[in-house]
This record gives sequence, C-alpha cells and structure tokens, in this order.
Amino acid sequence: MVIVDNAVYVAGRRTADPENLDETFEVMRARAGFAWIGLYRPGPDELDAVSKEFDLPPLAVEDALAGHQRAKIEKYGSSTFLALRPARYIDADERVEFGELHVFLGLDYVITVRHAESPDLAQVRKRLENDPALLAKGPLAVLYAVLDQIVDEYSPVINGLENDIDEIEDQLFNGDQEVSKRIYQLSREVMAFQRATHPLSDILETLRDALAEHDADTQLRDNLRDVHDHVLRIVERADSFRQLLQNALMVHTTLVGQDQNNEIKKISSWAAILFTPTLVGTIYGMNFEYMPELHWLLGYPFALALMLGLGFALYKIFKRRGWL
Repeated sequence: MVIVDNAVYVAGRRTADPENLDETFEVMRARAGFAWIGLYRPGPDELDAVSKEFDLPPLAVEDALAGHQRAKIEKYGSSTFLALRPARYIDADERVEFGELHVFLGLDYVITVRHAESPDLAQVRKRLENDPALLAKGPLAVLYAVLDQIVDEYSPVINGLENDIDEIEDQLFNGDQEVSKRIYQLSREVMAFQRATHPLSDILETLRDALAEHDADTQLRDNLRDVHDHVLRIVERADSFRQLLQNALMVHTTLVGQDQNNEIKKISSWAAILFTPTLVGTIYGMNFEYMPELHWLLGYPFALALMLGLGFALYKIFKRRGWL
C-alpha cells in the first residue's frame, strides 16, 4: 500500500508509528488520540482497505478514486470530505501543473490522498509536529495547515503567470507570429487556475461557519480567516490576469487587422501606379487612322513622359498618405 506516513498524535505529540492500519486504529482508540494517514496515488484495493478501517463515506471514496474533481467540501454525518486542486509553476516549461488532493476528516482521523507532487505534505507534517500546541487541536488543525500550504504554493504560480503576461505584452509589439497561440494557451491556464481557486473561498467560509457554530477554538478560526484573506487576494489577481489576456487578444486582433489594411493599401497603390501607364499606352496603341498625335513629331516622347509623370505623381501622393 502506498502509505507515505502513518502516525497517531496524542496531545500534539507523535507516538510510536503503527506498523499497519489495524494497529493504527487500535493505538488511536487506546491512547485517545487522532490518526493522520498520508496516501500517495492509491489504487482501488488500497483505498478500500482504508475505507473499511475508518468507515469512510462510499460516495466520497468513489470521488477520490475517480479523480478530476472540482474543488469542493461535502459533509457526510460526522465526517467531511474535501477535494482540493493544488498547483505549481514549472519554470522550465513556463506552464502551470495542476494536481489533486482529497482529504477525509473525522473526529479522530485525517486521511490525505495525494495524486500529484504538490502540495508538499511532508513539510506540513513537519511544521505541525514542531508546533504541538496547534497540533493538539486535532484534525481541524491538520486541515488548516494543509489548506495554508496549498494557498502558499499558489503564490509562485501567480508570479509565473504574471511574468508570462509581461512577455506577451512584449511579443505583441514585436510582431511575433506565435503570440496568438501563446495568449490562447495562457488563457486556458488562467481559467484552470480560476477553477482551482474560486471554490476555496466558499470552502473556507463553510469551515469557519462550522467552527463558529460549534464554538470551536478561536485560534483556528483566526487562522482560517487569514488563509481566506490570502485566497481572496489570489482570486482577485487571477481575475485581473483573465482581463489582461482578453485585452491582449483584442490588441493583437487590432494589430493584425492594421497590418492587413496596410498590405491592402500597398497592393492597391502599386496597382494604381502600374495601371496609369498601361491606360495611356492602350489609348495610344489603338492605331486608328485618324488620331491627332499619330503623326506628331513629339507624340512618342510625350506619351512616355505622360506615363512616367502620372506614375511618379501617384507614387508621391500615396507616399505622403502613408500607403507606401
């Protein structure tokens, strides 16, 4: 079974690590503590074993196995299920990678099911174990720390997206032909990031309301409010990115239209310049028997001068208007 860590905590302190799930359950009951089990990409049989041991809600287990869940919180009797969407920015590829984390929360247990490298739950566990006073508050303290870690890991994503948008602004006015493709790709990443972060506001409000209803620890409520404020700032930044990208796409469309108009103007200008001598030559090349200039000594030089003069005049006119 892919158990990353399996521990029982009593009064904020880690006890001897159980060797298996059966022992975890026994130690948890005997010492009146709570268990925190961390799973990494478990299969159906592995998650089913944990589900039977802790009597997890079947529907929540199905969601955890199916994956690709939107961020949400669901209450099942005395247990709570959360689906969260952590994210991290990959500098090498300049893209955002989204993961999925499921949390089963009970009165005396926390089970985290991680399907990606993010978030770093080992860091969360270490942080809590270094703060026994907070860890002594039970499973809700673990949930707060997990949410705080996920939200903290959003900050590098925000910075990466901001840098990408700055690069797009430079590409727009440098005539980069790939900029439209980059805008589209980045818009998809921003939309996915919005889907990951927007529901967190409602999730945190639900948790805070539940804590207030049960007159729970004030520190936990304050901590969750701090995470909530951080989420609101991130959501606001993500929304501004979406607007910036829409504006960038409009500017790109306008610039492309201007380039096309300029090309049309150039083609039309040269067509007019070339048409003028053709018109003169056509008239004087009809070879009618009675034409006033047909036997004129200066007729031929005059026709050539007329063609060149008209072409040059049109060139100067179009050049002055910026068509050439």
